[in-house]
Amino acid sequence: MLHGWGAGCLGRSMALRSMNDFRLVRLDEVTFDSSDELAAMYKLSPCVWQEPGRFELLLRVVNRSENAAEKIARIHHGSSIDGLRFTLGDTPVIAPGPDVPGSYDSGGCEDPTVAHDRGIYYVYYSGWNEHLKRGELLLATGPDPEHLAKRGIALHSTEEIVNPKEATITQASDGTWRLFFEYARENKSRIGIARSSHIMGPWEVLPPLFEARSSMWDSWHLSTGPIVNVGTESPFMFYNGATAGAQWRIGWIAFDASFTRVLSRSEEPLVVPAMQRNPDDSDIAFSASAIEAGDTIYLYYSVADQYVTRATIQRR
Repeated sequence: MLHGWGAGCLGRSMALRSMNDFRLVRLDEVTFDSSDELAAMYKLSPCVWQEPGRFELLLRVVNRSENAAEKIARIHHGSSIDGLRFTLGDTPVIAPGPDVPGSYDSGGCEDPTVAHDRGIYYVYYSGWNEHLKRGELLLATGPDPEHLAKRGIALHSTEEIVNPKEATITQASDGTWRLFFEYARENKSRIGIARSSHIMGPWEVLPPLFEARSSMWDSWHLSTGPIVNVGTESPFMFYNGATAGAQWRIGWIAFDASFTRVLSRSEEPLVVPAMQRNPDDSDIAFSASAIEAGDTIYLYYSVADQYVTRATIQRR
């Protein structure tokens, strides 16, 4: 059986009866049991999925520093019984490479997305090289989240696709794979899409399916989020959009089953950063993963690039 999870994490599919009628039921803080060292760090980009009897998590963890170049992300694994309180392992399962110019992720390992196929976990993640000021979309694989081996670049940074990151992976109706990703162009974040016959590529980049909309909440920046309702005639993504001032919000967009055209798109954001803790927190709500349970969707997202929240969303 094939599974895909994450910023792109994805749980069980459900039937979509209409495309513009969600209700935000409640917000819950996600907490972490961890060492004192990890407890003091930023936590964001939660890729959550379900295994029998538990919730699993890959999480971006970042040390605090006044110097942005010294904030180096790593990815930790955690588990939970209720999906709200996770126990984090002390050792990162994907750690930054050596601090040399040729290392793809010497400046940090970010934004994990998980896909599972035939007993193998495929983790797409964003790598940053601080020396080159360049990002690449990278891949690690393994038999479980605690034993992952880096496989190198999955999608290169090019003149057309600058600093690809924030992967979302899913399957189209014909069984081929789609990789949505964020990239930079003209001082904007955009969403690209690529196609492959295999879960780990190689990837053929296709024309983007949608763009930012002027004078709206997603007027400048776009970034990927989890895709739900897979296997039906209208899968949809909880994507991230922002103004030029980087006020990020979460909305949704529905596609056809082959991911070739857009069927519908939210006029207003569904989720805003309502659980900011401090007055100086950045104005950001950023979706990362989702789990489906009947007519309920549990959407995991970051607030202010340092806290994790779970939104419970239901069909009206």
